[in-house]
Amino acid sequence: MYHHSGSVTQQASGSAAGVLDPTAQDTDAMLYQRCTWCGTAMYHRLLCPVCQGSDLRTERSGGIGTVRHSTVVHRNTPAARNVSLIEMSEGFVVRGRVMGPPVGIHSGDRVRLSTAKDPVRGEPVFQLLDEPYRAWT
Repeated sequence: MYHHSGSVTQQASGSAAGVLDPTAQDTDAMLYQRCTWCGTAMYHRLLCPVCQGSDLRTERSGGIGTVRHSTVVHRNTPAARNVSLIEMSEGFVVRGRVMGPPVGIHSGDRVRLSTAKDPVRGEPVFQLLDEPYRAWT
């Protein structure tokens, strides 16, 4: 819902309407948005999914997260690769790839951002923080 008020001033921090500027991103940092009304963190949105607010500020992620779901993809690639949903410590979820053997990545694994934008697929790339558990080796 849109309410017009002459007394309301927009903050100049971040980019217009909280939209992430692709030219401002570097490959070492992941930028996300946080709603100034309800505080919800989100990744690449135009409106807040909770309150539908458009007043979003851009913040920098610490790059630490947890794998929530991972699947192995064999389509359109010469070798199998994984596609994972990563829940970042700031509270937003992002789709990305975790380096390592695709079958060795499981829900609950902790990951760290390696590259914010893969040059081939354009998605974030993560690496495992902890060594995978191998009970019988």
